[in-house]
Amino acid sequence: MRPQILVESLNQTENVGSPYIRRYYSARNLEVQFMFKSAIAAVAAAPFLATAAFAGPYVNVEANAGLTGANYTGTTTEAHVGYDFALSDTVSGYAQVGPALLTPDGGSATTKVSGKVGATVAAAERVSVYGEYYFLTTDKLTSNVKAGLKYSF
Repeated sequence: MRPQILVESLNQTENVGSPYIRRYYSARNLEVQFMFKSAIAAVAAAPFLATAAFAGPYVNVEANAGLTGANYTGTTTEAHVGYDFALSDTVSGYAQVGPALLTPDGGSATTKVSGKVGATVAAAERVSVYGEYYFLTTDKLTSNVKAGLKYSF
């Protein structure tokens, strides 16, 4: 049935129940439902798909709670704005900075500034080496350096 005849038949009430129209709308409804379900599945699977490294701005919110033995000492919550960048095909880096809310156990909360800079080097196909420098401004500058080796299975 040509589309023009189908449109004309929609204007006539006696043809509304015709098998052509029911088949057309049934197939159209099924197509829309399938497309919607496919879109939901694609969005749900997106975090699990491997993608190329993204260079650009990001936001990182992180909370670190401190314990001494079994005693809770406080939490530092950081809200950083950062930037990822590629230095070469095998070296990537990042820098981030922002406020740090220090909430000691039993004490009053204070806001300071913290930040991180780091780099990762792809040493082999499944091995990477990374390093990071962290700082926190309190009455005196507090900093930390970490380095590591990562093997991916």
